[in-house]
Formats: sequence, structure tokens, C-alpha cells
Amino acid sequence: MLGSMTGTNPLNELGEFLKKRRAALSPRTVGLPESDRPRRVAGLRREEVAQLANISTDYYMRLEQGRMQASAPVLDILARVLHLDDDERGYLFQLAGKTTIRTRRRGRQRVQPQLQRVLDDLTATPAIVQGRRGDILAWNPLAAALVIDFSRIPEKHRNYPRIQFTEPAMRTLYADWDTSAQISVAQLRMEAAKYPEDPRLIELVGELSTRDQQFAKWWGDHRVAARTVGTKTLNHPVVGELVLDWDTLTANTDPDQHLTVWTAAPGSPTHERLNILASWATDRNLPASRPLA
Repeated sequence: MLGSMTGTNPLNELGEFLKKRRAALSPRTVGLPESDRPRRVAGLRREEVAQLANISTDYYMRLEQGRMQASAPVLDILARVLHLDDDERGYLFQLAGKTTIRTRRRGRQRVQPQLQRVLDDLTATPAIVQGRRGDILAWNPLAAALVIDFSRIPEKHRNYPRIQFTEPAMRTLYADWDTSAQISVAQLRMEAAKYPEDPRLIELVGELSTRDQQFAKWWGDHRVAARTVGTKTLNHPVVGELVLDWDTLTANTDPDQHLTVWTAAPGSPTHERLNILASWATDRNLPASRPLA
């Protein structure tokens, strides 16, 4: 169920990813003629992918079976043939070991001082800092008011994907919880390609797969996504509907740390409601995170 999270051969994971992606395509999508005869497999056949990539069927079959390492040019061709987006292409190359960062023993991750200073200055904008696996490293009071009081969650469980799937309030907070949760799983999948042997990531995926059937299904879909930008609609219990743009900034001092901010256009109803929420958070003295000594 967990794919590469339980094994040591990322080529097996690459093979599963290729199978999922060809199953999602139709002959018409890639310009092949369709016949009236029923197809025994969903999506494209192996020989069709091989034909489009100008490689032998045996070579492609070995790739899907995890028995062969692909070169960068072949990966590039397969990415085009399978209509992979930028995130999926990057994931494919990571699985093939072309850009994978080797796992090494790491200590506790701490928020970078520069990000902490930015966070401290953001009094009217909700913001959090996420680290590896989506761990919550730091947050400001308005983020606690917007999402959840992170301080009440034990540090070892202070992880955004885990919070999304285990905190009931999150399912009512997000107007489209399914889409948001799927994106979270896809981002975690991307993380797994970088650190396939991370024991805490393996433990997290195992726990959520056991606790939640939707997580297990979406994890098995092999969708991937990078942390970039987007728009979320929240049904906040205090101020009502909020339509927020979110953006992610990556720390140059530690590329595994990301500052996520939620904003709204000045003068918009959401901007007005964020100001009300900021006053509400101040009145209740919601705690921000404090850097570890």
C-alpha cells in the first residue's frame, strides 16, 4: 500500500507511477487511433507507450517492473508521452535517482531565524512555516485563529497533513475538503520521492493509511504536487466565508522550509473579515509559536 515508503528500491515506485499515468490516458489523448474492440487494460498499453517513446516494448516493460534504470533522455521522452505536468516530471526524475537528495540522519528541524522574523512582522496576515513532511515549525496568532490553535497539538503530531485528516474541525473549515486533502497527499508524495527512507515520513504515511481510507486511496493514486500557489475557500466558524489566496516562499538557507501566507485583496469582504478575525485573535490572546532555545 505504501509503495516506496516500505521498500528500498525506488525503481519499483517509478514503475508504479508509470503504470498509473499510462492508465489515465486514452489513445485519443495521445493521437492514436481508437478501435471499437474493447480494451483489456485501462488507458494505454505498454506497447503503445513504447511506440510513442520510440523504445522497445521490452525496455519499457523492464522500467515498469523496476528491473532497469532509465536515462535522463528516456525519462524526458516518457514525460512528454505521458503528458506529465512539471510537478509529475520532477517526481519522475527524483524516483529515477537523477535529482534525488540522499537521505541522511537529521536532527530536529528548527525554523530559520529569517523566517521567524518575517513571521513576527506579519500581524495582519495569517502565516505558517512548514518543514519536512509538512511539519508545522512556526505560526503567528492569526494563523492559529484562521486554521487551528497549533499550540494545543503535541509537537510530535504538529504536522499539516496529519491535522487535515485527524482533526474533525478541518473537514468543516475547508469548503472543499476533498480537493485540499488530495493536494496535501500529493505534496507528501513529492516529499517521499526526495526522502524515501525518512522514518518519520514512513510512520506518518502508515498511520494515516491505516486511519483513513481516503488517504490510503489517494496515496495509491500516485498524484504529486509541489507547494506553490492557489486559492482556498474556508467556512470559518467566527467570521464566515473567506476566499483566500495562498502563496509559498522557500527559504534559501534551508530549502525544506516554506513560509505559507494567506492573503485577500484590500477592500474585499474577505479582507474585512480577516481584520475582524485579527481583533478576535488579539482579544483571546492566541499564542504564536516561539523559537526553540
